[in-house]
Amino acid sequence: MTETIKHHLTDALLIAYSAGTLPEAFSLTVAAHVSLCDECRARLGAFDTVGGALVEDSAEAEMDDGSLEATLALIASGAPDDKPAPGASDSVLPAPIRDYIGGDLDTVKWRPVGMGVKQAILPTSREATARLLYIPAGAAVPDHGHRGTELTLVLQGAFADETDRFGRGDIEVADEDLHHTPVADIGADCICLAATDAPLKFKGLLPRLAQPFLKI
Repeated sequence: MTETIKHHLTDALLIAYSAGTLPEAFSLTVAAHVSLCDECRARLGAFDTVGGALVEDSAEAEMDDGSLEATLALIASGAPDDKPAPGASDSVLPAPIRDYIGGDLDTVKWRPVGMGVKQAILPTSREATARLLYIPAGAAVPDHGHRGTELTLVLQGAFADETDRFGRGDIEVADEDLHHTPVADIGADCICLAATDAPLKFKGLLPRLAQPFLKI
């Protein structure tokens, strides 16, 4: 699976993820991609090592009494079950997303957004928004640009736009310079995880009118 991944995360995103400075929605998307991509996982490990060395060289900070115990308690309360979920290896959703939503694809509550496209907005912090997108085979997402950064991770099927084709595990990093019309391959329905830190810039009138209600 990882051998077919052609589109990877930037160093800046991996460093920010390692440092813990990304918005929650971006962190989830990066974690999901890293779980599928050997190359980005290796690069992240290198950044983590550098970050650890910097922490070791930093001056000691004063801690409140009981800080260590409180931290260990939080770690223990959030420890994942060691037993893999049934069929997890065959799941469309990578482990970070399954853990985040507390289930697999059958637990996702899809809402239609038009033209057969469906979305499920995930609860995250306000700095950015994460949503699962279901795009029927051959369908197109309306022509749009970006007011900020958008990360789109393909989980099933594939889509193509003006820049390239993106398949399972590929991630597209879009910014204000990219204006595109993603179209799902005709071979299979496309499911993506998309994270944005600003509203999209739709060209068409109908998408612009619907935008406030769809929170895109």
